[in-house]
Amino acid sequence: MSGYLQNYKTFNNTTLTRILDTLGSDRISSNMRSASRGVFIPVVALLVFMMLWSIGARHVQTSLGELPGPSQVAGQAVTLFQEHLAERDKAVQFHERLDARVAKAIADGQPADRIERMQSRQYTGSATIIDQILTSLVTVMTGFFFATIIAIPLGIVIGMSQTLYQAFNPIIQLFKPVSPLAWLPLVTMVVSAVYVSDDPWFSKSFVTSAITVTLCCLWPTIINTAVGVSAVSKDLLNVSRVLRLNWINKTLKIILPSALPMMFTGMRLSLSIGWMVLIAAEMLAQNPGLGKFVWDEFQNGSSNSLARIMVAVLVIGFIGFLLDRTMLLLQRFTSWDKNAVLR
Repeated sequence: MSGYLQNYKTFNNTTLTRILDTLGSDRISSNMRSASRGVFIPVVALLVFMMLWSIGARHVQTSLGELPGPSQVAGQAVTLFQEHLAERDKAVQFHERLDARVAKAIADGQPADRIERMQSRQYTGSATIIDQILTSLVTVMTGFFFATIIAIPLGIVIGMSQTLYQAFNPIIQLFKPVSPLAWLPLVTMVVSAVYVSDDPWFSKSFVTSAITVTLCCLWPTIINTAVGVSAVSKDLLNVSRVLRLNWINKTLKIILPSALPMMFTGMRLSLSIGWMVLIAAEMLAQNPGLGKFVWDEFQNGSSNSLARIMVAVLVIGFIGFLLDRTMLLLQRFTSWDKNAVLR
């Protein structure tokens, strides 16, 4: 019995020692510091921002009344979502009534062309903020996609040839600072003249906005890709010569992996610029999207317009943040250096 008690005490002492060592280890301290930096500090900063916003809003008077604080903006966000749900219910009821009318027309033996016209009718209710968000996201990703598939190959070719760099650099520097507001009228006129069809696949407003985004997204990706390619280590290039790699293999196995960080930096910049450009283009051209929602609320001038505009502003900022984080995750997934610090 005494031996059992001795072993029990020894076990308890050993276990207690291990627990205390674990709690006092540098790993726990490091994890606590990381959790503090990653969660606690951002939450505190957000709360301070909300408090300053709430206090400052009370002292700002506009033509539409007092600047809305966080509570008013949150209330309008809920209202906008409820309006979206109500609009979806109206659309469902419309299609149910349409299906009933079509079934009745078929039962009555009405002409086939009349039935086809009935079936082709679409719900024409007002677009909600959720609809505008989806429209803007589809447009910006379309423009960004086409800008990327143009800019990356062009940047690789320019970065690998000093002659091509000297040839293209003046053109890039000429068009890079051009505002999207200057591109938009030109793009609108060209699309109106060229994109002519009785049954177009896409609306002209969508094509105009997407092309404008593409034109403004090109330059950061081209520049960063060219810089990344031109900065590839000479030792790696010498290895490719020793291995007698052809142009394609050298590009895929040496150039692209080495230039990948700079390429993603350019794409992240391009996507953020494209998102800003799109909102401005939608406001100016009154194309469907979040920009049009902001402009419509500004023109509306109701007592809730300011709060609804601020909801849209916060949504625009949050979506921009998510787009950037998505590109960062994609960079981490595709990068060969998994220990690289990416921010």
